[in-house]
Amino acid sequence: MVVKEDKKKRMEKIIGEMDCRKDFRCYKSGFEGICKARDIGLESHLECLEEAPYKCPFSVHFGRSYFCNYSLRVYIAKTLEKPA
Repeated sequence: MVVKEDKKKRMEKIIGEMDCRKDFRCYKSGFEGICKARDIGLESHLECLEEAPYKCPFSVHFGRSYFCNYSLRVYIAKTLEKPA
């Protein structure tokens, strides 16, 4: 996926402001194997669609769902992914 320079700089800024136990593998691999998540209109969270969301340190359980609060993943979903 080709990413415009302004979006790439924003992602690098986000990366500089956080820690990732997987060393930002999703970004460094060109988004290969990125986790499954869906934008549901919340500003800072996505709905996590992974089979075992409780294993992710960035997932938050609420009600019957898990939500992703990983800022880089949220940015990717809101700016780079095409709506389903």
